[in-house]
Amino acid sequence: MKKMMNWVMAATRPLVLTMVFCGTMAFMTGCKEAKAQESDSKPKVVSTELIRTSKSWDGVELPDYFQGRPELVAVKYVFPAGQKLGWHHHVAMNYGVLVQGELTIIGQDGKTKVVHEGEAVVEMVGTIHHGENRGTKDCILYMFYLSQKDLPLAVQHPEIPLE
Repeated sequence: MKKMMNWVMAATRPLVLTMVFCGTMAFMTGCKEAKAQESDSKPKVVSTELIRTSKSWDGVELPDYFQGRPELVAVKYVFPAGQKLGWHHHVAMNYGVLVQGELTIIGQDGKTKVVHEGEAVVEMVGTIHHGENRGTKDCILYMFYLSQKDLPLAVQHPEIPLE
């Protein structure tokens, strides 16, 4: 009986070793594939173009760039709920992204633009307008000005009453 057991063990040993080897290789390959899938599932940088235009929100062509050295300015505006910004106009081109709330822009001619959270807007240049938050939460707007040294970002018009 002992001889028979030794013979069975000797006969099946290559098979057992082959099975162990194949199982180990399958496990290692599975782990390698799992790691590859793991690394493939990492978040990737996503780029989304928000706006590309040569016109302001009211459809008017933007002016040519200034001559000379540019001065780039970034401004964060917070409009409390119910707040209105006075009548003004911009000398330099500017655009921005509303990151919270809803902002209504009204031109002196009555044209209106509602900017929603996550949207980009290109402001009017040289045209009198104002903005207001008609919503129930603060608006947060990031604006970027393509200006020059000593130019105002906005020229106020206090002589025009807000309604």
